[in-house]
Amino acid sequence: MARAQDIAYVIKQQIEQFGAAVTEVDVGTVVEVGDGIAHIHGLSRVKYNELLEFPHGVIGLALNLEEDSVGAILFGEYAEIKEGDEVRCTGRIVEVPAGEGLIGRVVNPLGQPIDGKGPISYSSTRPVEIVAPNVVLRKSVDTPVQTGIKAIDSMIPIGRGQRELIIGDRSTGKTAIALDTIINQKGGDLICIYVAIGQKASKVVQTVATLEKYGAMEHTIVVAANSSESAALQYLAPYAGCTFGEEFMEKGRDALVIYDDLSKHAWAYRQISLLLKRPAGREAYPGDVFYLHSRLLERAAKMADEQGGGSLTALPIIETQANDISAYIPTNVISITDGQIYLETELFNAGIRPAMNVGLSVSRVGGSAQTKAIRNVAGGMRIDLAQYQEMATFAQFGTADLDRATRMQLERGQRITEVLKQPQYAPLSLENQVIVLYAVTNGYFDDIPVASVRSVEEALLKFMETNNPDIGKAIAAEKVVSNETEEKLKKAITDFKGTITFEGETCILPGGMKA
Repeated sequence: MARAQDIAYVIKQQIEQFGAAVTEVDVGTVVEVGDGIAHIHGLSRVKYNELLEFPHGVIGLALNLEEDSVGAILFGEYAEIKEGDEVRCTGRIVEVPAGEGLIGRVVNPLGQPIDGKGPISYSSTRPVEIVAPNVVLRKSVDTPVQTGIKAIDSMIPIGRGQRELIIGDRSTGKTAIALDTIINQKGGDLICIYVAIGQKASKVVQTVATLEKYGAMEHTIVVAANSSESAALQYLAPYAGCTFGEEFMEKGRDALVIYDDLSKHAWAYRQISLLLKRPAGREAYPGDVFYLHSRLLERAAKMADEQGGGSLTALPIIETQANDISAYIPTNVISITDGQIYLETELFNAGIRPAMNVGLSVSRVGGSAQTKAIRNVAGGMRIDLAQYQEMATFAQFGTADLDRATRMQLERGQRITEVLKQPQYAPLSLENQVIVLYAVTNGYFDDIPVASVRSVEEALLKFMETNNPDIGKAIAAEKVVSNETEEKLKKAITDFKGTITFEGETCILPGGMKA
């Protein structure tokens, strides 16, 4: 009897002390799966952009919230997911790790390393979708992003916090401009994020190797969603890259994010939308394809000093077909951004690189952020070049009957065009740009044969570095060409011109080298 009482007492105690926490999980069932898309019945409390847990460790993202089902895109290997599988809500909106640990690494759009250099250390995560900073939190753009490319820094300047579109046909040098800009930040304070969307894995490896070769990976994060990856990861990639940059912006630092390219991003989103059975609109894109890019690019900002004064600059890239900038996606992105750098196939094939069309390219805010030194020497160059291109069209019928002033303008325009040509992976410092642009805009190159201009330019920079290094240092420090510096610059260029001799049309540089 006592034994039974003891057992009853123990059971009673256990019942009283039983405190297992009851958890409530929203569960659904896979109704249909294929092409990286799953349709799920249930999940009545799921949120838009919430992460979903599938069997075999597969993660999904809720995109379509319909009356009786949920449409989700799947990340990773989804071949084992089948009809009838159980799906659970996680309560978490899609987020990625952020912070210093990502610098120098190549990651996928989920923030996972894919460079074989081990795990990434991070202290926090950030949601990939947030509302862009409002007008009150921002300030006007007032600091330049030095690209190191003469044609851009002098005529289409980019400011920190700006959104400047790089647009053109395939193989016109769009990515080259982006990579040169990243390389030019070496030793500076600008963190760069390069987002490769839908590119071949071999091209991404080549890009990373180039950045490592020029020491640029020390300040760069590469986000890669290769063409072999699912459309879901390609869709997520630019938002992840933007999130990495925002982490630095909120800490009062400056970041630059390059989306290469948003045409492929729109294609990936169109594929997802059609598989989710969303209504198709113009060119089969869904109705919210404008919102797709506007909510991404609006997150680029220059924050007010009270908010830390950080900035996020966006350089989206768009690929056109047959120079058609009036197509659907190009016009959308042009209307969102603060200007565009338009590259032309004809100019590229003619050897003018960067192949920038000066007439169609524009920067709507960069002028106020342009360094005063470059504005001093190149203020009227854009107009001169546009006038030259217009005159050159008429002059091709013959220059014999042109007046002297027009001929001089054509000669000057030819030399400016030649000076603005620049090889890839060779960005110029601010002071070297100022020296060269000052020389060409003030007529010091007018008597140099056009074919020799590039060689004379290189010789001038070597001469200045060897004989007058104080001029370059003064320009770099003051960021302006003072009267004193200008007088020294005039004398130095005149001294350099004195070392050049001519044999007919051939230019002999110092040391007897023919240009």
